[in-house]
Amino acid sequence: MSLRRVLGLGLGLGRALGRRSYCSKSPLPPDFVEALRAVVGTPNVSTAMAVREQHGHDESMHVCAPPDAVVWPHAVGQVQELAALCYRYRVPMVPFGTGTGLEGGVNAVQGGVCFDLSHMDAIMELSLEDFSVSVEPGVTRKALNSYLRGTGLWFPVDPGADASLCGMAATGASGTNAVRYGTMRPNVLNLRVVLPDGRLLHTAGAGRQPRKRAAGYDLTSLFVGSEGTLGFLTLATLRLHPLPEATAAATTAFPTVQAAVDCTVQVLQAAVPVARIEFLDEVMAGACGRFSNMELPVAPTLLLELHGSRHSLAEQQQQTEDIVRLNGGSSLAWAEELEERERLWAMRHRAWYSALALRPGCQGYSTDVCVPISRLPDVVVETKRDLQDSGLTGPMVGHVGDGNFHCILVFNTQDKDEAERVHAFTERLGRRALAAGGTCTGEHGVGLGKRALLLEELGQEGLDTLRSIKAALDPRNLMNPGKVL
Repeated sequence: MSLRRVLGLGLGLGRALGRRSYCSKSPLPPDFVEALRAVVGTPNVSTAMAVREQHGHDESMHVCAPPDAVVWPHAVGQVQELAALCYRYRVPMVPFGTGTGLEGGVNAVQGGVCFDLSHMDAIMELSLEDFSVSVEPGVTRKALNSYLRGTGLWFPVDPGADASLCGMAATGASGTNAVRYGTMRPNVLNLRVVLPDGRLLHTAGAGRQPRKRAAGYDLTSLFVGSEGTLGFLTLATLRLHPLPEATAAATTAFPTVQAAVDCTVQVLQAAVPVARIEFLDEVMAGACGRFSNMELPVAPTLLLELHGSRHSLAEQQQQTEDIVRLNGGSSLAWAEELEERERLWAMRHRAWYSALALRPGCQGYSTDVCVPISRLPDVVVETKRDLQDSGLTGPMVGHVGDGNFHCILVFNTQDKDEAERVHAFTERLGRRALAAGGTCTGEHGVGLGKRALLLEELGQEGLDTLRSIKAALDPRNLMNPGKVL
């Protein structure tokens, strides 16, 4: 598994995280940078090392791998010209949104040109009647929802970070609301893609945004989750949702991890239309409470949110309270005011930093397995036991409503023994999820970190099929090379 390579295991920990390490690569052709400037202008091209390093890593622990140049196109035509130029000279291309990924997806492991698409930030084609909007790659989810304020609509997919929406599509992101509103995949209706050679593709046809379609292969779903390996997503047409009339959120603590996860499964089986149901183990609950200065029991905890009409919400609350009580959970104090709810979810979204605060000076690595709901209780309990037996700091947090949970492993990368234990634990967890009929990544993507597990998950025929698709669309292997496959 690539965590071993990330940590430099077998190569000496001197090359572990915190030090720069670059792959060997071919230099840019003579006068190539001048050709880039001719397309977008001198101010929109940089070869400064500081800028390149800024664009050579995301929020993950993978070592920085900077591109040879960074460009900032302002329009789709410029993206096409730049792509055609890179294609002609066989220069690798790496898309960059906000850099909030967790699997090294923007690291330019073969150098080349980074396309920073943040200056393409138009919101267009908002249709209140069709519940849809189109956004360029520089638009983040918070910017879109701010734009939609007052319309009665919102875009609910929330990975925590204020990520770009096209970047979220590229990684197949989800988040806390996925149990009710789905991941990015069902919420993307159409994509405008610049292919590696500069051609323009509309995955559902130019200007089309049907709620469903059965016309040919589903090209939109092909590009959602492609992690920048097939083309540049330069416009995404998204499905919007009505804002709920009423919302209520609450926390409840349980005597054991098993009880908390059993409660989650029973809430879903009872068809309670829960909008969010998040799990924190006792380590994470304590860390989040301290970091956000909130009173939270140091116990396995669920954070829940319900959406609906005022009448239906009362029924949902009663159903939820009954199920919580049956599983030994504490009384729920419902927060219905916006400020109170925002404080609760801000605490949850700071879980990563809360975990890192447990061991100042150490670094973190987040696992991302997802398993069928029926197997969730057993897998979570087994993983918790494995963490304890391994002597690792790995508070658990998860979108357990759809079977997805994370262990945020906080460790000293300079401690070879601890790094080896982290490596072994992540391999066991990934294979435990696969054995349970799940996946090695529910929302972060494959990137650099999970390529070995992808073969075990899909099998050789599955991986060969992916490679055939990649070869058909990117025969020169220039789009974000070294990722996924």
